[in-house]
Amino acid sequence: MGSYLLPLGAVLIWSVNTVVSKLAADSISAAEIGFFRWAVAAILFTPFVLPGLWRQRAAIKPLLGRIAVLGVLGMVAYQSLAYYAAHYTTATHMGIIGSLTPMMVLALAVFLLGQPLTRGGVWGSLLAILGVALVVSSGQLGKLASEGLNLGDAMMLLAMLAYAIYNILLKRWPMPALKTVQLLYLQILVAVVVQFPLYLLSPKTGLNTGNLSLVAYAGIMASIAAPMLWMKAVQVLGPGRSSMFFNLIPVFTALVAFAWLGEPLALYHLSGGVMTIAGLLLAELWKTPLRKPASPVPCSTTAG
Repeated sequence: MGSYLLPLGAVLIWSVNTVVSKLAADSISAAEIGFFRWAVAAILFTPFVLPGLWRQRAAIKPLLGRIAVLGVLGMVAYQSLAYYAAHYTTATHMGIIGSLTPMMVLALAVFLLGQPLTRGGVWGSLLAILGVALVVSSGQLGKLASEGLNLGDAMMLLAMLAYAIYNILLKRWPMPALKTVQLLYLQILVAVVVQFPLYLLSPKTGLNTGNLSLVAYAGIMASIAAPMLWMKAVQVLGPGRSSMFFNLIPVFTALVAFAWLGEPLALYHLSGGVMTIAGLLLAELWKTPLRKPASPVPCSTTAG
């Protein structure tokens, strides 16, 4: 049971960070907080992690290509696309597309990792996504079908696809020479380097008393604590089972927004939350393969 606290803690931190992002929208630009969050994490990590990595540099050198891919997918593409998607689409669409991550991971795990497809995985994912849809659509499922795809929807879809691939590669590319914190630090360095040009080319607000605490939360909790918990969860539980907890983010976000911002809670929040949790449990407990393995054909022998 303790293993489930890993992805649960990560999604709770990210849910709070969604509210932090709303608070930061009027006090700092997306490009700035996107760069500063990783810069803060890199500065805090460097004194503790860099000396050990330097001693292991010979063993790390062959892994740099994979580390760069992971950093670009999980720290840059996913985070940056999600920040900018908010300028072109609604929160309803962002939430629904975000909830597709477990299905993406499940599909990729089946085809790329050979993970067996279970009945609980399929029906649990569908039930959880329906629960999330109920929450993010304010109980009006019909309007989701009537709105078309726009630039923001496409960006968010690409963001979640990037993160789904990131989860699969974390499992497919084991790096036993690196501790979890070392792998995370190297990905953070990739994010700092890749996002620095975007930061330079974007309008500047600067750090001030109004946004410093928000940047600190994004840089410490959302960029260090949550990714460490998530990477450990993927290693322990696997990408498919861990990604199911993504469905709880809209539910947790609604609860945090209620407690922090005073946003109202309605019956559809409760209904969607129950459906989402039921979907998670269904996926975990119903392990019957979707397709039963073919029975071996008995070989007949002839006595001579």
